[in-house]
Amino acid sequence: MNPQLHYEISRFLQDEAYLLDHRKYKEWLELLADDLIYRMPVRVTTEERGGSNIVDEMTHLEETKKSLTTRVNRLYTTSAWVENPAPRQRHFISNITVDPGLQPDEYKVRSYFLFHRSRGSDIETEKMFGEREDVIRKENGEWKLASRTIYPDQAVLGVMNLSMFL
Repeated sequence: MNPQLHYEISRFLQDEAYLLDHRKYKEWLELLADDLIYRMPVRVTTEERGGSNIVDEMTHLEETKKSLTTRVNRLYTTSAWVENPAPRQRHFISNITVDPGLQPDEYKVRSYFLFHRSRGSDIETEKMFGEREDVIRKENGEWKLASRTIYPDQAVLGVMNLSMFL
């Protein structure tokens, strides 16, 4: 893989994390392709060692750019009580791999994520971690997130809600 390409896509993901950590959600929306699919299938605990423990037919979330825009716009109103006071959050992204996609200027990108969030003066922090599979493409000279599938490592999510963006 071209080191410059890997750098550009890694930088895109780092910039995305910065926008989310600093609650710049409207700017984050600009990174999303209009045909975005954003989903998080359910992970289950199974006794069998072979096969997948992901239930792709069931999701914690399955969104489009339109539904994410609605969620973001709500955060700028007084009815987003779950975000008041605003939580402090950090997105850590690592183990980024880039492979050619199905279309020119489109790439399959895998990464690991660690998300931490604290609220108010609570001692406890919430965390999620796992793997993401993205499709990132260049549109009119700019990188855009065209697809994201989030695979949390936890079968039982240890967060109060799913108001965050991963």
